[in-house]
Amino acid sequence: MNATVEIELLQAVLKKALSRGGEYADIFVEQRKSTFLQIDDNRIEKLVSGGDRGVGIRLISEGKTAYGFGNDLSRGALTDLAATLSRAFHGPPADLTFDLRRLRPAVDFPIAKPPGETPSEWKIRLLESANHAARSFDARISQVTGTYRDSGQKVLIVNSEGVIAEDERIHTLAAVQVVASDGNLVQTGYEAVGGHTGLELFDAFPLEEPALKACRRAIMMLTARRAPGGRMPIVISSEAGGTMIHEAIGHGLEADLAQQGLSVYSHKIGSEVASQIVTVIDDSTLPGKRGSFRFDDEGVPSRRTVLVDRGKLTGYLYDRLTALRDGVSSTGNGRRESYRHRPIPRMTNTFISPGDSAPDDIIRSTPEGLFVKKMGGGQVNTVGGDFVFDVQEGYMIRDGVICEPVRGATLSGSGPSVLKSIDMVASDLGFSIGTCGKDSQGVPVSDAMPTVRIKEMVVGGEVTL
Repeated sequence: MNATVEIELLQAVLKKALSRGGEYADIFVEQRKSTFLQIDDNRIEKLVSGGDRGVGIRLISEGKTAYGFGNDLSRGALTDLAATLSRAFHGPPADLTFDLRRLRPAVDFPIAKPPGETPSEWKIRLLESANHAARSFDARISQVTGTYRDSGQKVLIVNSEGVIAEDERIHTLAAVQVVASDGNLVQTGYEAVGGHTGLELFDAFPLEEPALKACRRAIMMLTARRAPGGRMPIVISSEAGGTMIHEAIGHGLEADLAQQGLSVYSHKIGSEVASQIVTVIDDSTLPGKRGSFRFDDEGVPSRRTVLVDRGKLTGYLYDRLTALRDGVSSTGNGRRESYRHRPIPRMTNTFISPGDSAPDDIIRSTPEGLFVKKMGGGQVNTVGGDFVFDVQEGYMIRDGVICEPVRGATLSGSGPSVLKSIDMVASDLGFSIGTCGKDSQGVPVSDAMPTVRIKEMVVGGEVTL
């Protein structure tokens, strides 16, 4: 992918794309290999491996985008694709008298145990061991599903600003979901581990550990009473991950939504959008995290972006197109699922910065409320900022002590009002991982929060009359 002749070809393709006008063009070349395994009902149900490669070409003119992609990387096919895209605009050829320069990454992510060099038999044994641990935990564990996935992605980006950027991203992910049943009552537990890492992931986090954690949660929820509904103080543990910050504010700070007026944070730069003890950061440079990379999918170096500084909104997450519209620089958040997709502003590793309080002090200073140890899925209406989350594992707080577990709780509220209601932020920090969907494409992300206290939220649960 980095041979000189190929770079010269891609430069010629850029000129062809801009031959009828345009302000900017780029080429995204991708090669990907992946493996997926699934164990269910005590046997390996799926073992799929394969590869893909292709190219996407993008042309931007006066805020509009033309995009095309294909699998054929030959000179003729690339030239034809560029010529087709060029016909979307009409104007004089762009000036492309530049020297190509190869960018050097500011960060590196060494992989100790590349998963592509390890046979599938090892990965099968990994799942079988986790499956055995889960099924041996308790007779009430009625179903265990384990999944393993690794992918190796090499990308090359060349653009009309003269930039050449290359990145290799190795992702490893494994998850265990269990079902516990007792009579007519059924509960589930789920745990996942993963990141921008190789198989050394399982040296630090043997897969039996998340399997047993999922089992403990499912069994405990069998005897948990229904969560009470109503307004109450909420303490969210760092173990819960950052689902709330991802949904409550993260999506609303993606510049395309903000520019279209589809975010409650549109036109709010410089405004107070959170408590003064809350700082929100997006950082794609963190070693081993699922949302990290050396360059984004437009060839912009990874970086740390402060979005909310002590409660005040300081900026949005930009790709090149949205940055052009606002007359600013990209924040390195132009991401795409594959060469088949155009880049759009996306989060990477998004988190609330740790504060000064001790986690135990937050619990002790809360007379009553709900303690959230594990968050489930969530969704948000970015226009109004309203969100709702499931609570996978929760407990009641009484007199500053974590008491009995409760099940079936949901949390709902408005992003700005909830963030302004945070009155304690702990010094710890816990990450969760996921694949974030937007505009029909998914990208790997992680998000995190310290232990925080929210003075009051609406809890959906059992209503007592």
